[in-house]
Amino acid sequence: MNIDIWSDVACPFCYIGKAHFEKALKELPDSLQVNVTWKSFELDPNAPKEPTADIYDTLATKYGKDRNWAIQMNKNMTQKAEQAGLKFNMDDVKPVNTFNAHRVIHLAKNKGLQHEMKERLLKAYFTEGVNVADPDELARLGYDVGLNRDEILTALNEKQYTEEVVQDIEQAHKIGVQGVPFFLINNKYGLSGAQPVDVFVNALTKIEQES
Repeated sequence: MNIDIWSDVACPFCYIGKAHFEKALKELPDSLQVNVTWKSFELDPNAPKEPTADIYDTLATKYGKDRNWAIQMNKNMTQKAEQAGLKFNMDDVKPVNTFNAHRVIHLAKNKGLQHEMKERLLKAYFTEGVNVADPDELARLGYDVGLNRDEILTALNEKQYTEEVVQDIEQAHKIGVQGVPFFLINNKYGLSGAQPVDVFVNALTKIEQES
């Protein structure tokens, strides 16, 4: 079974959905071989490379709400994350552009480390308050999962993997992805959102039986 997953490093539902999805995979038969490919998606392509506001003011401005609304929404999101076994420190989150982070995931994919890189970036953004647009920070995070620091910095400096990120985003638009996470299974079945574990289990089991 081949599963393509479009998601963004700065998407809380993507991190929660990833946790649910991975728990679901553990409940499936060992005989089921699942090949996962992480695809790039940007929730805010115009986000700055250096944080200009915290997550609360950023969201309040984006949705035309007040700061208290954003604080309450993120409190609810933190509770959902805890239920999924994740720790969100929203006060520390640095809202920045994620294009560079997606390029590093593509680099990691070529080294057989895309899953580790994806998880490391999500944790860095939501738990550790790291600026995931900063090349030096990306090099450090990549090193944490086994990548070469200099290779990451060179790739970012020379604009490598830019086309791969653009192609992922264009493909998402072409197939009608409206939000992330979005799961495309066997290039045929679509599943959207941070679904509960049992929904993933039931959907994947049914698709495997039909195929």
